Amino acid sequence: MAISQGDKLPSTILRRMGNDGPEEVTIDALTSGRKIVLFGLPGAFTPTCSSAHVPSFIRTIDQFRAKGVDEIVCVAVNDVHVMREWSKVSGAAAAGLSMWADPVSAFTTAIGMNFDVEAVGFVGRSSRYAMLVDDGVVSILNLETARGICDISGGENLLADMG
Repeated sequence: MAISQGDKLPSTILRRMGNDGPEEVTIDALTSGRKIVLFGLPGAFTPTCSSAHVPSFIRTIDQFRAKGVDEIVCVAVNDVHVMREWSKVSGAAAAGLSMWADPVSAFTTAIGMNFDVEAVGFVGRSSRYAMLVDDGVVSILNLETARGICDISGGENLLADMG
């Protein structure tokens, strides 16, 4: 069952490649006492993710900060090396977005956002969404309804929903 507005995020682990090697964080540590934007997408270097979803949060990061958001976190079912390189190439790292890997789809599956398209190698990948999380609880959840587009889950739309 997919996560809903008002639900607490499940305690799982995300990973990334830091300057000194692999790092991990629990969802609890990432969200406790903080306001974060967390968005998920099907995969690094994929067309809509690279041309629309990540850029929408790069464009809006300062506006989110002005609204009290502590961090913008991107989650994809990829390995830590791919996420690190994508964060560099996409400009996400330079902009200040946090790019975390969910390598075995533990978080993605726990929130019910996983899907498979084996023909293109997508197994356990994430549906496209964006959420505002206050102290671990989902306060706004924007789920994309069609594949290959980023309208509902883009940065500008989430900002508008925050009022």
